[in-house]
Amino acid sequence: MKRFLLFNFFLLSFWNFAQKIEIQTLLKDNISIRALQIDDGKVWYSGTESKFGFVSLSDSADKKQMRLSEKNLQFRTLAQNNTDFYAINIESPAYFFKINKSTLQSEIMHTDSSKNAFYDALYFHRKYFYAFSDPEDNLKLKFARFSDCKNFKIKFLDKELLELKKGEAAFAASNTNIASSKKNMWVATGGMASRIIKINLRTGKMKLIDTPFIQGTSSQGIYSIDFYNENFGIAVGGDYTKQAENINNIATTIDGGKTWQIQASGKNGGYKTCVKFRPRSKGKDIIAVGDQNIEFSNDYGKTWKTISEEQGLYVCDWVDENTLVFAGKNRIIKMKIDTTFL
Repeated sequence: MKRFLLFNFFLLSFWNFAQKIEIQTLLKDNISIRALQIDDGKVWYSGTESKFGFVSLSDSADKKQMRLSEKNLQFRTLAQNNTDFYAINIESPAYFFKINKSTLQSEIMHTDSSKNAFYDALYFHRKYFYAFSDPEDNLKLKFARFSDCKNFKIKFLDKELLELKKGEAAFAASNTNIASSKKNMWVATGGMASRIIKINLRTGKMKLIDTPFIQGTSSQGIYSIDFYNENFGIAVGGDYTKQAENINNIATTIDGGKTWQIQASGKNGGYKTCVKFRPRSKGKDIIAVGDQNIEFSNDYGKTWKTISEEQGLYVCDWVDENTLVFAGKNRIIKMKIDTTFL
């Protein structure tokens, strides 16, 4: 009888938990999506086979997809300002596409044909787009900043180039290894070394900061970062070849990235590719997704709970305080979540 009651308790707990999450599939397609943006009640995405498009958050029949190129390009970046989207494909040559929001007409604004061109992330902050590529043979960070002015220009900040370690690069996993606040921007690296590059947006000064994150092989390191304010930030990642391993794969900072503290080592759901703070939570609530599951923390990243074992999802974002979107292998989903019970 005791075992029967215990079984019913767990069954009831699981049932109550399941009632707190609603999942709706917005898009099914033969595509891998690692970058998304939310705008005008739609989820916009870029992905494999040169695909770019949107699906409505309220009506999955309202959708459109197009190819940005006749070439079979793979997109893992996407950013936007008020009038346009921008996307850069991985691998060389790297094409900087601009897509008008009103007409959906696209054009190539710049091409990087250097040997190792591989843009891991594209990010918009105020009036500038920021992007960075894996280094060339000189181990110098290639960091680009450009604005969509009348005369389009892209500037590679040669005087600000920082020397990376051999085997140090970054992961194009979810377009979220760049984050910013009003004053600063942070870029995460990975591989043989996993560090944080802190950039003063006023002066342009850059600083490389060591982290205690898992690192040392090409598959290890930080895959995603987010900052709630000038001081509090979080980094997640791990090893994509050993996704169940969960040692030193989550870290937080309370001093603007100067120092990082490992959290929940050995006590989380493993490898993660995207992390996002819940809006208006003061940094307390955080969502993280990886290929194997979705996790939630309601104590500033100190402990984590697996809230879904949905697989094949790589990137996420909050639509509002109780709604998220996730994208990955062949689909985009919307999740309604009641975080009050977590």
